[in-house]
Amino acid sequence: MKILNLPLSRSKIDRAAHIRSNDEAVSAAWLIAEIIHFNGEAFLTDGGRLAFLNSDQISGAGERIFLGQMDSNFYFLWCSEVNIGADEDYKSLREISSELSGLEIGLAVHGQAVAHWHHKNPICSTCGASTHPAQGGSLRHCSNGHEHYPRTDPAIIVLVKDKDDRILLGRQSVWPEHRFSTFAGFVEAGESFEQCVVREVAEEAGVAVADINYLGSQPWPFPQSLMIAFEATIQDPENARPDGQEIVEIQWFTRNDLYAAITEGTLLLPPSISVARAMIQAWYGSDRPPLPGAETWRP
Repeated sequence: MKILNLPLSRSKIDRAAHIRSNDEAVSAAWLIAEIIHFNGEAFLTDGGRLAFLNSDQISGAGERIFLGQMDSNFYFLWCSEVNIGADEDYKSLREISSELSGLEIGLAVHGQAVAHWHHKNPICSTCGASTHPAQGGSLRHCSNGHEHYPRTDPAIIVLVKDKDDRILLGRQSVWPEHRFSTFAGFVEAGESFEQCVVREVAEEAGVAVADINYLGSQPWPFPQSLMIAFEATIQDPENARPDGQEIVEIQWFTRNDLYAAITEGTLLLPPSISVARAMIQAWYGSDRPPLPGAETWRP
């Protein structure tokens, strides 16, 4: 089994729980830290990469979130709706992710996910009291002592293959025309990853899974998912059909079919930072002509 090197799983940072659990250590680290700014939608950038600030450049209302350390450097996210730089200097993670280093990816993915969670949880879901950040922003406390931790929603994503090593891709109605991708779905309560793979493939494509292999995982902070990747060989390719609701069209591809369809403009693949694209690329192989095509995000 070969684990994929997934684009958003390149984090090089130590989250340093021993520091974030100590308020004095967090405050001391803030004074000498490198800080990235997130305005709720995008990051302050410099030349297409994350811009790093110091604490003297931060003012006004906002939340500081300790992201960790690398070597002797400390890193924070400052989350506020007031821009520190010019509007055009703010770029979304989708726009800049392919240009970021392992350190920057770790900071941006972690920071965006936690910032969205803080924004959505000002009230305690247990007692209704207001909440406030604690332990460097890694959790929230309410005035009655309840603790709340960032939520992560697990979702499987699966590359469906038949015994002839063709892959099956599907298209959602909300996607751009000709956009196809692998199959995916959220894990339901009381369900294992493997059970979710079997269910989603049957629901969306109408085929039965015979064999499953784990390929890897990566965070997907749009807003708070963790994508767990598998490949599944199915036993009844003749039964493949879209469910007509979420998936409106499906198609089998050989490697030559895939390349030809992209070249002809009848197939658009998912963006390069996605698990789906990585799985398709790994199946396609590195010893063939590179897959052409522009980035295609769903609306």
